[in-house]
Amino acid sequence: MDATRPIIEVNSLRKTYGDLEAVKGVSFAVRQGEIFSLLGPNGAGKTTTISMLSCLLAPTAGNATVAGHSVREQPLKVKESIGVVPQDVALYGEMSAQENLVFWGRMYGLSGARLKERVAFGLSFAGLEDRARGKVSAFSGGMKRRLNIAASLLHEPRVLYMDEPTVGIDPQTRRRILDTVKELNAAGLTVLYTTHYMEEAEELSHRIGIVDHGELIALGTREELARTVGETDVLRLEVSFNGADREGLPALLRGIDGVTAVTVNATDGSGDGGVLIAASDGEAVLPAAVMALSRAGAHVRRLELQEPNLEAVFLHLTGRGLRE
Repeated sequence: MDATRPIIEVNSLRKTYGDLEAVKGVSFAVRQGEIFSLLGPNGAGKTTTISMLSCLLAPTAGNATVAGHSVREQPLKVKESIGVVPQDVALYGEMSAQENLVFWGRMYGLSGARLKERVAFGLSFAGLEDRARGKVSAFSGGMKRRLNIAASLLHEPRVLYMDEPTVGIDPQTRRRILDTVKELNAAGLTVLYTTHYMEEAEELSHRIGIVDHGELIALGTREELARTVGETDVLRLEVSFNGADREGLPALLRGIDGVTAVTVNATDGSGDGGVLIAASDGEAVLPAAVMALSRAGAHVRRLELQEPNLEAVFLHLTGRGLRE
């Protein structure tokens, strides 16, 4: 990886819709050959940023270059340089796997023997050689995701954008996609990856940009970001709320001496959920936190003292968790 050569440069990129400012002057650079993740909750501006870098949306202000081409002035050149895996599968259900690849190959300007060669590559890449003539509407979600990724690689792009590619899929398909990202990157492809899953960003990324409410609030390697938390400890508690006032728990726990931030995750159908506490001394805070929860009617089922991770960084920077 050439650490001195950015292939994507984003400069004060901004997008507004009337009074809504979806992206607020974001700036960052992606080095050639790295996996760069934009990590943030839903609605943070990740997809809007990707859409501007894909030339699907025009920036309200600012600019970006991809492989040396401006998204404002040279959108066709940008599109030639990128492959895009959108959050929603972009395939035609009534067409076969092969027909979808032929269609997208032609959209990328491929024809003749070259198109035939790349369609064969796509089917092999997706593991769908034996289903080449099958209608996509009959495919599983995982098969569609693999085919979608294959379509984005037909023209051999220099950069691959992947926008929340594992949302709503089964664990096995998710594992395969993550392994695929690493394999593509090992072969030299630069990947810009968006996710709200902390563990994905931690596993995949050379560097991570944390985004929230349209702003880039932190950027660095996993280790660099963890250092921003300093000596903060992180307590993760699995809790049965048992009808406790979930909305009032953060303020209750923040009143404990040494607690710096609290987030209470949404419960599942059983009434269980999670509480994340950042504190200057986790061991000292723990008994008081368990007692406070108990008095509020909540029962701690499991607890863990963690080393600072990306969720702790987000909690430290924003006062709430990624999944809140």
